[in-house]
Amino acid sequence: MLTDVEIAQSAKMKPIVEIAQKVGLDEDDLELYGKYKAKISLEAIKKLDQNEDGKLILVTAINPTPAGEGKTTTMIGLSQALNKLGKKSVVAMREPSLGPCFGIKGGAAGGGYAQVVPMEDINLHFTGDIHAITAANNLIAAMLDNSIHQGNPLNIDVRQIVWKRVVDLNDRALRHTVCGLGGKVNGVPREDGFDITVASEVMAILCLATSLEDLKQRAAKMIVAYTYDGKPVTVDDIEATGAVTLLLKDAIKPNLVQTLDHTPVFVHGGPFANIAHGCNSVMATQLAVKLGDYAITEAGFGADLGAEKFLDIKCRQANLNPEAVVIVATVRALKMHGGVAKKDLGNENLEALKAGLGNLEKHIENIAKFDLPCIVAINAFPTDTEAELQLLNECCKKLGVEVAISKVWEKGADGGIELAEKLLNILETKEANYHPLYDLDLS
Repeated sequence: MLTDVEIAQSAKMKPIVEIAQKVGLDEDDLELYGKYKAKISLEAIKKLDQNEDGKLILVTAINPTPAGEGKTTTMIGLSQALNKLGKKSVVAMREPSLGPCFGIKGGAAGGGYAQVVPMEDINLHFTGDIHAITAANNLIAAMLDNSIHQGNPLNIDVRQIVWKRVVDLNDRALRHTVCGLGGKVNGVPREDGFDITVASEVMAILCLATSLEDLKQRAAKMIVAYTYDGKPVTVDDIEATGAVTLLLKDAIKPNLVQTLDHTPVFVHGGPFANIAHGCNSVMATQLAVKLGDYAITEAGFGADLGAEKFLDIKCRQANLNPEAVVIVATVRALKMHGGVAKKDLGNENLEALKAGLGNLEKHIENIAKFDLPCIVAINAFPTDTEAELQLLNECCKKLGVEVAISKVWEKGADGGIELAEKLLNILETKEANYHPLYDLDLS
């Protein structure tokens, strides 16, 4: 089989204007970035408020392992399969950060024949959103240091600065630094450091914002430091709110691209789930819900982290009502949870699989707490044996959960038909009564 890169580079893409027309958008609704990428104008988003909502489906997974679960690939392939069955399906997903792209994780545009293209653009600079977030974050840092340099009128305690600079790379040497060296004209010396851009609070608020004005209000409240009296100092206090909003005026607009078989995909935003909510932007998800009969989205890490934050934070915040959850699992990863080393995952091991199944069972139990129906998608690998797949199938059936084999990496839409058909059946026969796990008035 061809590599992911070879498959992506041999794809015959359609002009993005044609992809937009599939979901009822015309060229006036787009801001074109070349022939195959576009941003959706804020005016077009407002017009869609009257559209009826499609069904929202979350794709999540068991806990991640170095063996890889293929959550993004499964999400893309599922949407491709739904479209092949004649359904109008749209994807909303996160955009990749350069740190993981150049690290062990690699790109985040799917894999095999379930990919989003232009793959290289999406994985690299794309439409510049992450660079804009980098600039906004670092402008705040610069204005904060300038306030201290200009006599410190806000009485900021330099030992209690909580705002770091950012760079969209995993640059270990910059994690802990000292800034302001070089004499009086270069600022006040203090300890500082760099996070990766997607860990910036700017990314988190951009992905929760519902408009540019909402983003501005959120930016104003971000805490950057504390005074000697222990009082918080905000972005508004250092008078950076307007400039930050201006830098993000284009980054807030969702990006439209396509899958290998021309399914529309909104790729926008990407906060990490371990420090923020781990989901693509609210605006991109709302677009997918308004423009598709089926909107497929994902959340970072395992269901206990990304799905919980999607359901408790993002859905509540944005008035989204998910209808079902897909939990992605692999035989390889479950065997690793059962104690098998990565180098031995290709060998059949039913005992290790049994031991690792507790991980999947817990995620199924957790999703049930939100009163949402779920289906397990087994992302198949060539090394999976019939006995292992059968054991996994039996486990899910005992738990009363539907299970489907997904071969979207190998076969694209055709490899996701079973999953798509079973999901459609669940949506028709099982009721969703989504609710968050806790009330906001709790302590």
